[in-house]
Amino acid sequence: MSTILPPAAGGSVAPADPAIDTGRGTGLWKDAYLRLRRNPQAIVGAVIIGLFLLVAVLAPLLAPYGGDELPGRTSITPTAIPGPGAIEGFPLGLDRFGGDVLSKLIWGARASLLIGVVSTALGLAGGMLLGLLAGGLGGWVDSVIMRFVDILLSVPSLLLAVSIAAMLGQSTYAIMIAIGVSQISIFARLLRSTMLSQRGADYILAAQTLGLSRRTITMSHLLPNSMGPVIVQATLSLATAVIDAAALAYLGLGGGLPQTAEWGRMLTYAQAELGVAPQLAFLPGACIVITALGFTLLGESLREALDPKTRRK
Repeated sequence: MSTILPPAAGGSVAPADPAIDTGRGTGLWKDAYLRLRRNPQAIVGAVIIGLFLLVAVLAPLLAPYGGDELPGRTSITPTAIPGPGAIEGFPLGLDRFGGDVLSKLIWGARASLLIGVVSTALGLAGGMLLGLLAGGLGGWVDSVIMRFVDILLSVPSLLLAVSIAAMLGQSTYAIMIAIGVSQISIFARLLRSTMLSQRGADYILAAQTLGLSRRTITMSHLLPNSMGPVIVQATLSLATAVIDAAALAYLGLGGGLPQTAEWGRMLTYAQAELGVAPQLAFLPGACIVITALGFTLLGESLREALDPKTRRK
């Protein structure tokens, strides 16, 4: 039992036990962070993402060879591709061009993650702009923007990305733009719906009673309190972006040289050797799946941490 000290000079009673709740609550994001720290699923996802990000950043130090180098081209024959451990110095073997598979996987992490992050950032920026205009202004602006968003949603995202990438040309920048545009409608509709649901909240009514302008209410109160679901969706969309980038590269829309290190491109040129060297398709495919799994685990954990229903438990 804790001991209650005598009243101080001001007449208040000071608790001697520091663990006594003072009645001060935690903020939304701080509470979400504390919940994530106790969630094994979130920890696993964060570890996976952290490892791949570390590999991508330290690629020049970790990779034995450059991403486009072909150190084993003299060891490749039309009927044989050295596998893991077949040649000293190449622990994961060689690909059909004579490139070191380990080096290409390491450099491919940088290329694939860069495409995923940039494309998601583009989609997030465009979607937030449209969602902010629709949810903040309403009226005919909302109607026009939402009809445009409905048109984007009527086309499957991968098909839309393929069409845009084909029109822009075969390049990494085309893939980033294509995937980003395909994600705009998701963020726009989500932000708009969240802002509309917040309009009748007590803090918005109080701000209107105080005479604050619509711009001040929207930018200082409505938008910040509507960002939670959007950030969660951005985390989940990173997984989709990595998979879409690999799919577009697999279809030959990524540009670059055939031996360029990128997971999707590695899958593209491994299909002809599935019978003699299946590891050339399995290894980059496993990297794509594990990376997408990490983003998905972290995104789902963040969604649960920010969900008011689960936060009460």
